[in-house]
Amino acid sequence: MLKTVKLSTREIELLVSLASDQLFRREFIDPKMPGHVSKSEDITLGKSLVARLKAILDQDKVRGVPPGKKTG
Repeated sequence: MLKTVKLSTREIELLVSLASDQLFRREFIDPKMPGHVSKSEDITLGKSLVARLKAILDQDKVRGVPPGKKTG
């Protein structure tokens, strides 16, 4: 089932930050905990999702640039 959710730029920025922090924890901190079971497919999927959200933010930034001004 595919659903559409509208989020503000600030909400996406916050989600990217939180997801990045969580991925770091799962990839580098959790494996040091006793009994940890790694789910590399979740980390891979999470990294892909963060990249997609960052791309959305980049598109919004590009759209916000007045015509005639260079980006980057």
